[in-house]
Amino acid sequence: MNKIPVPMVGFCAWSGTGKTTLLTQLLPILVAQGLRVAVVKHAHHNFDIDHPGKDSFELREAGASQMLITSRKRMAIITEFEEDRAEPSLSDALERLNMQELDLILVEGFKHESYPKIELHRPELKKSLMFPDDPTIIAIASDAVITENSNILPKLNLNNPPQIAQFIIDNILVTKPAVAVSGVSLP
Repeated sequence: MNKIPVPMVGFCAWSGTGKTTLLTQLLPILVAQGLRVAVVKHAHHNFDIDHPGKDSFELREAGASQMLITSRKRMAIITEFEEDRAEPSLSDALERLNMQELDLILVEGFKHESYPKIELHRPELKKSLMFPDDPTIIAIASDAVITENSNILPKLNLNNPPQIAQFIIDNILVTKPAVAVSGVSLP
């Protein structure tokens, strides 16, 4: 196991809980604090960041195994994998990031991997808490009062992104814990 040199925290929840919605609310708050933040998101399906009619899409569809598109403002690389490739791990994704240009990594998904996570919970979805089955969960953010394990983990208001951002600043950034992720090789 290697240590990730950048503080990292993830968000785990059942589908439909609002992980992406929360991240889009947290990012401006964290960036306003002067932080350089990366987001790593796991998708359970095929996805395109490009669309038919765009040059990069057409070149990839024509057979490019890697398509890099770049401009003065941004750069993206799309790598096509063989059909029988194993599901990528969090360490696979982290190896692609430029750690020297980051202050914080937010992760959406990879809930079965071992790294610090905040569980998002909406009781109206009638899904069980992932905690205490996942010992890497460090807090629970919910839109209702959580009575289960009430004294074990900090409880956050899912509808209060500034509170969640402050929790991340106070508990992830200030303490800057080294996060061990299996399989990551860093410079």
